[in-house]
Amino acid sequence: MNQSPLTESEEKQLITKAEAARKKAYAPYSQFQVGAALLTHQGKIFTGCNVENASYGLTMCAERNAIATAIAEEGADNLTIKAIAIANNRHIPCSPCGACRQVIAEFSTDASLIFLSREGYQTRSLSQLLPQEFSLSDIF
Repeated sequence: MNQSPLTESEEKQLITKAEAARKKAYAPYSQFQVGAALLTHQGKIFTGCNVENASYGLTMCAERNAIATAIAEEGADNLTIKAIAIANNRHIPCSPCGACRQVIAEFSTDASLIFLSREGYQTRSLSQLLPQEFSLSDIF
């Protein structure tokens, strides 16, 4: 699905909501709080924060928690991601991890990702950050 471009107002709103969400993060081990704000094509915003675990592999990223919240509230059949903004408490470059990129691809391969880079916040399409995502549609 080709999407309409994000407005400057939408980008600012998502960054603000991601900043607010990261303040709720549970990060007692790394002290690295991350928040995410997801915008659907229907105009709804859902947030998530990272939740660490002593068994690091069980840690949940903010982006996946925002997606899980959207699914819990709207249902997976109604979820098409337009954009996700990511913010962290250290204000350092932080794009979505590979696992989050693949999960985002499940709900939109042309979602816009807003994250802090060395040059400040930037917006990139998911296809730029995850070319040739894994998909079972090619198999079945």
